[in-house]
Amino acid sequence: MSAPAPNNTGVNPNIAFPAPRITLPVGLPVLQTYSGVLICLEILFGALVWILIAASNVPVPLLQGWVMFVSITACACSILYLLAYIFGIVLRVEVDWNFLDFAYHFVAFVCYFGASLLEAATTAGATHSIIHNNVSTLLSQQAYSLNVAATIFSFVVTMCYVCSFLLALRRWKL
Repeated sequence: MSAPAPNNTGVNPNIAFPAPRITLPVGLPVLQTYSGVLICLEILFGALVWILIAASNVPVPLLQGWVMFVSITACACSILYLLAYIFGIVLRVEVDWNFLDFAYHFVAFVCYFGASLLEAATTAGATHSIIHNNVSTLLSQQAYSLNVAATIFSFVVTMCYVCSFLLALRRWKL
């Protein structure tokens, strides 16, 4: 056997890639933490926002299309993130998971807050006749009720993302 080649780069290969920092438990015990519970609530209420807007037949597609996109994307990303912890993928991928958690929840919070404001504006404007290209849109009572519920739940999901963001910030800056 020959000796390994000398490292002439001046960089110690042992410290080039630090070990991943994971402060949440891996496997099903992650569901017993505040962060795990919040991610489950994000998934549950995010799916509810998506279902409520879809049930209202999306009367204002330009505004509510963004809300649908954010709710579906954030719900899917939260599911993937939770599954990464449940199945132990976080142990096999060399990433600072605390920073990834912080960054994801910050981006999700900003997008969901904007989507919640758009949904609230759409619902508030639904009581007045909206005229666009000589077509007047006025929500039926059922569609209005669905949009009110979607607005409330979108702000609830936004608060879940704020709490997750703050917990992730605390874990990241340990």
